[in-house]
Amino acid sequence: METGEEFGPWLARQLKLAGKTQAELAEELQLTRAAVSAWITGRSTPRPTVMLDIAKALGTDVGTVHTRTTDTQTGLPTTWYHRPGYPDGGRDLGNAAAFAFDADVQVLARETCQNSLDERLPENGRPVKVRYTLHELTGEALDAFREAILWNDLFPHYSAVSEGAGNQKVGRVVDAGVRDMYEKGRLVLLRVDDYNASGLIGDDYGDGKFSAVVRRQLESLKSSHGAGGSYGLGKATLWATSALGLVLINSTLSVPHEGRTERRVIGRLELPWREVEGRPYAGPAWFGRPDPDSAGAQVARSWWADEETVARLHLTRENGEPGTSFLIVGAHDVASLDERSSDADDDEMTDDEGADDTRNIRKMHRRLVEALGRDFWAAMTGGGNRLPLLEVSVRSLRNGEVVMEEEQVDPSDKQPSRTRALRAYYEGTTVDRLTEAGHVAARTVPLKLPLSGAPRGTLGVHQAVLLVTDGVDDDGDKNQVHSLRGNRMTVKETGVPNLPLGTNPFQAVVLVGEAAGESAPFAKEAEEFLRAAEPPEHDRWGQTEELTLRWSPSAYRRINMLTTEVNSAVKELVARPKRSTGEGGEALRKALTVKAKPKPKAPSGPVVPVLDGLDATIGEDGEWLITAEVSIPRGDEITPMVPVVQMDVRSGGRPRLDWAELVAVDGCEVQDGVLRFTPGVRRAKFRGSTDVTSHPVRTTLTRLVVELRAGKGE
Repeated sequence: METGEEFGPWLARQLKLAGKTQAELAEELQLTRAAVSAWITGRSTPRPTVMLDIAKALGTDVGTVHTRTTDTQTGLPTTWYHRPGYPDGGRDLGNAAAFAFDADVQVLARETCQNSLDERLPENGRPVKVRYTLHELTGEALDAFREAILWNDLFPHYSAVSEGAGNQKVGRVVDAGVRDMYEKGRLVLLRVDDYNASGLIGDDYGDGKFSAVVRRQLESLKSSHGAGGSYGLGKATLWATSALGLVLINSTLSVPHEGRTERRVIGRLELPWREVEGRPYAGPAWFGRPDPDSAGAQVARSWWADEETVARLHLTRENGEPGTSFLIVGAHDVASLDERSSDADDDEMTDDEGADDTRNIRKMHRRLVEALGRDFWAAMTGGGNRLPLLEVSVRSLRNGEVVMEEEQVDPSDKQPSRTRALRAYYEGTTVDRLTEAGHVAARTVPLKLPLSGAPRGTLGVHQAVLLVTDGVDDDGDKNQVHSLRGNRMTVKETGVPNLPLGTNPFQAVVLVGEAAGESAPFAKEAEEFLRAAEPPEHDRWGQTEELTLRWSPSAYRRINMLTTEVNSAVKELVARPKRSTGEGGEALRKALTVKAKPKPKAPSGPVVPVLDGLDATIGEDGEWLITAEVSIPRGDEITPMVPVVQMDVRSGGRPRLDWAELVAVDGCEVQDGVLRFTPGVRRAKFRGSTDVTSHPVRTTLTRLVVELRAGKGE
């Protein structure tokens, strides 16, 4: 049974909500004011017989007074508080943070699941459990829900937004959401529940997770340094996915607030500036109990709801485990229009039936499962003494009836090869070389961590772990490298360039930071460095403003060096072994006679290598990635050459670019930017990447010229 709040603080709040003073309560109870004051301060508690009189005075039942797990319903009822317009006439025509993401349930899944992973309670060793529920309401169920959220109070604000919808983007989205609800008589709810998570702890207004999510923008208060989020933007996906800009919240707290943990409820509405009945409103609104401590008791704060209220709001949680339920009201998935599904369900639909419907719950269900399996397969994988960090499922309902059964996302089904690789690493069954099908090869690759605030110098070397296995399973695109860190969400997915012809299909995984093991040297520092190198989408590592400010403008090169090391190690592991000279048809060789041509006499004097092959692509940070082959004439002495890279221009001198990295691949070595060739070789190969800071214009707008020059390359 839930432990109720201490009697004194509870009674004090009920008196504020009811608009009563201690003296007025004492008079109704025919007691002294000192007796009521003693209850408030905790010096004494009322006798059981007095509890009944207190319940009558507060307009509630005696059970509520005894348990104190919810507020009474007297006095100030739940309502919507709309932030007044700015006195200086400023207008916000939408929440800018929401524009960082598309209205896409796959983006929502990535951001919300990452947040739940970040808030997992690690003490008990259990995974965080996340459930996505799509629920379409029609008819009486829709009417009942609108009544529960006080739709009649909201409607004038939506009408005002619709009237000005033609002038700005957010208004058009909201207008379309309202029209869809009325014209098609339906509303899609998308609820995200997590369990074994911290919940929205903290005060309504002070520093804490509650205010960071509900009250503030661009504030990230994560529980650990290995967390995925860092910008405070991920929560904006909740409101971006709602065509009505409305999200309701029910949180069970891991740390009591006001003596309680269960059914802390609030709603937040994001609308653009509007004018209703001659009064301007700034944008956001909150659904809650009026705060008696605010001016005129107008500001709405969270309240401790009863079970009936959370049921009417479709916010009932399945148990008392800590965590949070977010209910997205009017969910839509605009990005689904870019992916015409081949499913039979969609093929048989006409446009009127929902083939191109952004509120089709079957399509949203499938896209959620796909995204969760792709991005969080590693977090759902365990083995040896490593337990999964995450369990996740998706279900779909219509008016409470099952449309699609709850589907537990299985990483072995969604990403079989990569899951096999990670499990082998956890169980200690990896090998040094890939010699048999199903084997998993492991290597360490260095990440040289820079000194904070210094362009040069190394703090230390963190050894990331590379896992490679055959890619014959249905993991998606072949020959891919998935990179992840502490919370085991896939951050980066890239291919390996310039693979030899005939390379067998493979899949690779790179574990960096705490994903390589919390005891790995410099694991914590690697987490901090790579977290700063991620953009708000958390889908790559590269140059960011935070990386530049905290380390240096060239710090991102350390990540490029890691990528180079990973690609080189992958190529070595997947390369086919050369056949020995004794293999093949011995009888056939004896039957063949090939007349050898006399070797031409090598010319005397130095020979000059010639560039005769070039492959160039643009990297993630806008740099040129170049692989070049060199032909070397036969001779006793080979002239050292300097590779020079330039921008091609129509007239004038070509701007010369700097090398960020220049490495030898075969038949040569690099010394101070000069290629020195191995005596007797006829071909050589080198690879390099340009320094983006030396580019005078954006890479995509230019062409490239690469030359080999003798001497110092001037």
